[in-house]
Amino acid sequence: MLYRDRPIQERARRIHELGFQVEIWDWTRHDLTALARTGAVYSSMTGYIRGSLTDEDGAAALLRTAQQSVQAAARLGCPRLNLHGTGLNEAGLPVQPVTGEPNGPMWIAACRTLTRLAELGERAGLTFTLENLNTAVDHPGVPFARAADTLALVAAVNRPAMRMNLDLYHAQIGEGNLIALLRRAHGLDLIGEIQVADVPGRCEPGTGEINYPAIARALTDLGYDGTVAMEAWAAEDSDLALERFRSAFAPVTFSTATHGGFS
Repeated sequence: MLYRDRPIQERARRIHELGFQVEIWDWTRHDLTALARTGAVYSSMTGYIRGSLTDEDGAAALLRTAQQSVQAAARLGCPRLNLHGTGLNEAGLPVQPVTGEPNGPMWIAACRTLTRLAELGERAGLTFTLENLNTAVDHPGVPFARAADTLALVAAVNRPAMRMNLDLYHAQIGEGNLIALLRRAHGLDLIGEIQVADVPGRCEPGTGEINYPAIARALTDLGYDGTVAMEAWAAEDSDLALERFRSAFAPVTFSTATHGGFS
């Protein structure tokens, strides 16, 4: 999402030079050997190629391509693989949209599939993270999109290799009350990563309505020592966006997402 006028390897190298870790989306689009040669530290990438949590065929595809993603993550030394309720196309829309609320069988299928993914993660020594999304602006039709649903699924699985990727941009659009949400998720020890962007516009902290310095203080008070990742477009230029991100989250660890795809 940053330095979009440069090849992906140059984006990763520049972000690394500025002292950040790097996140990528769809790893199948890139030369993993070239990315590894940049010297960048990769903190997260998409953990599947296709599939969904809501039905048997979709779950089989999700598990099969998650195994491929585990192998790709090993090539980059990447410790986290990110998931959604269903596969997304290049516009960020669900390949298999769900109308209305997920029903009981969908919840059962999702818990079963996420448990199997957690087992895969434990064997591979990495963590799968399930990300909340918003359906009002970016991802209509995605099942289990709300932070409350994502949190409930991760709590039900209750395995160390399955955690929540708590995206505060999506949560602000979908639910709000961000600090209370952080406190609840942290209190349950279910956060694998926190992602940030401002609302509206999905640009860096300080460009919209979310009080990210207050979020940073809340995280410090909670004793959160995990990753905060900026998954945002640059409002002006990428160097300035990263500086604004660093300023907002100086008390905590951070990394940044680098480029296209949608999550």
